[in-house]
Amino acid sequence: MQEYFFSIHLTYDECMEYYHGNIKYIQVTEDAGKRIRFPAKHIRRFVSSLGVRGRYRLCLDGQNGFVSLEKIA
Repeated sequence: MQEYFFSIHLTYDECMEYYHGNIKYIQVTEDAGKRIRFPAKHIRRFVSSLGVRGRYRLCLDGQNGFVSLEKIA
């Protein structure tokens, strides 16, 4: 399993584009500088009235398939 750590800051309006399916993927740069892209549906549970903010850990399996996304700070 692979773990990637990153920070994200999205406004509420930006989140609504993802939430409603208008944008399918989110691309972030993890702490070591690698760009990671994952389906936007995985951030839906983290959307608040402020949007999405904080530090996250993304876990992928050996074939780069989604395993989990969790807020760590």
